[in-house]
Amino acid sequence: MHRFAPKAEDQPALHVAIIMDGNGRWATGRGLPRTLGHRKGIDAVQRTIDASIELGVGYLTLFGFSTENWRRPILEVGELMKLLRFFLRGELKTLHKKGVRLRFIGDRERLAPDIVDLLAESEALTQGNTRLNLTVALSYGARQEITEAARRVAREVASGALLPEAVDERLFADRLFTADLPDPDLIIRTSGEQRISNFLLWQAAYAELIFIDTLWPDFGHADLEAALAEFRRRERRYGAVGGQ
Repeated sequence: MHRFAPKAEDQPALHVAIIMDGNGRWATGRGLPRTLGHRKGIDAVQRTIDASIELGVGYLTLFGFSTENWRRPILEVGELMKLLRFFLRGELKTLHKKGVRLRFIGDRERLAPDIVDLLAESEALTQGNTRLNLTVALSYGARQEITEAARRVAREVASGALLPEAVDERLFADRLFTADLPDPDLIIRTSGEQRISNFLLWQAAYAELIFIDTLWPDFGHADLEAALAEFRRRERRYGAVGGQ
């Protein structure tokens, strides 16, 4: 896993993270209920998983539901949870056959017990897969994640299990939800918005950012391929001086 600039001879598998935005606007722009936009967004998730496998992406992280999303109307939240159940129950075996490993990060305490069970079942079934590492952020907020990591470190120091002098960036990163994942190389946000909305704030320190106008339900192979091509044209210097 790389928390700092990787060595050229030891490049980790590419990690792409996506803020899936625009479901509601896709639907309202067509005079349809917002819930239909979310359903079409599931189709885009399936296309993106397949495209990631085809394009050689090693890690894919999708921002599925934020801590702030709990403030949405209760009916919309209910529909999103229903779609999550539908996706996991309907696609788990297929994802497993494709060699996809599933992980979920975020606050599970706010999720319904049956959903928590589905997450655990999905992680257990696919834990040995290596073709694509798929992480879904659910009930996730980066500030919440960082705060919880700080509490964990503080408890370890207070108990005497950890010396204050031992706390460094690497140790702190190992207390985050993403401790066993590489930092994202590329973060894509759909729908034309240009912000990262409390997503992977610590991990995104050196990520390349690409914002595209495509609404999430329309996102597919060509969009991901174009984003990867743009990413490869960029020079990643990690704070060092660029080439001559």
